[in-house]
Amino acid sequence: MFSNKTLLITGGTGSFGNAVLRRFLHTEIAEIRIFSRDEKKQDDMRRHYHHAKLKFYLGDVRDHGSVRSAMRGADYVFHAAALKQVPSCEFYPLQAVKTNILGTENVLDSAIAHGIERVVCLSTDKAVYPINAMGFSKAMMEKVAMAKSREAGKTVICVTRYGNVMASRGSVIPLFVEQIQAGRPLTMTNPAMTRFMMTLDEAVDLVLFAFTQGEPGNILVQKAPAANIGTLAAAVKSVMNVPDHPIRTIGTRHGEKLYETLLGREDMSVAHDMGKYYLVSPDLRDLNYGKFIEQGEQNVLLAEDYNSHNTTQLDVDGMKALLMKLHLMQAVVRGEQAMPEE
Repeated sequence: MFSNKTLLITGGTGSFGNAVLRRFLHTEIAEIRIFSRDEKKQDDMRRHYHHAKLKFYLGDVRDHGSVRSAMRGADYVFHAAALKQVPSCEFYPLQAVKTNILGTENVLDSAIAHGIERVVCLSTDKAVYPINAMGFSKAMMEKVAMAKSREAGKTVICVTRYGNVMASRGSVIPLFVEQIQAGRPLTMTNPAMTRFMMTLDEAVDLVLFAFTQGEPGNILVQKAPAANIGTLAAAVKSVMNVPDHPIRTIGTRHGEKLYETLLGREDMSVAHDMGKYYLVSPDLRDLNYGKFIEQGEQNVLLAEDYNSHNTTQLDVDGMKALLMKLHLMQAVVRGEQAMPEE
């Protein structure tokens, strides 16, 4: 479906954008546009890939004009631009609003105006039962996408939701590797804390699944195994052959949850099990409010949310096998410089 098509990736200089380039740059796709506000990362990517199909657009999703310029002539959009760091959003919540909510509105309005065929918006587990500003802003991003999908005409808008991507920039696996290599203790928040384990390639697979299967207003989630942080730390130490490396428990940080939730009870009550994925149908209640006031949904009370405590749990060996799929850990084993997944 991407043959001779033009794909625009907002926030395309991040880990996800690089993974998409590795997957698509040498296929029959006509053009990939990288839209971001970071000229240094754009220049790094330009030099690294040096490919005629790759085009760079400097701008910000907050600026409708720059979005409109990048959107003109595109066929598909991956909307990955966001403020993602929990502490930053806690200190500057209005910045999260401007990028994650209003920026998404700019992207979707422009996509609809330009007749884009499909838009996939990337969301996060933190949007489910949010407890921090980043999660609240992403939850509202999803609501904006749902609302726009009702009035998008021929443009199909859907959402993918996933947890932390293993070994991406700012995640715990590169931190553990760095601490071991520097001879410092591993800093662990809570060994019982669980997290979904998903590779960057699987994140791309999920977005591609949304492109082929998603209908307007759908939320798509990949089923994924999980592990507690104690197991993850033990697996990293084993791979790096330092089983006795010390660990310092620092406690749960502000804005962190004990476990991740990818689908709440309300989502699970209407989710379709598609094997490797869940597909959540949109809420199609209209503005006459009848279904809000006079009709309810009995299945919600019977549903259980889908979280990193009740999914398949990895042991140390299972976690090691998954770690060895990562470029970062492969480099560590070879004795090379370990860089976050990009």
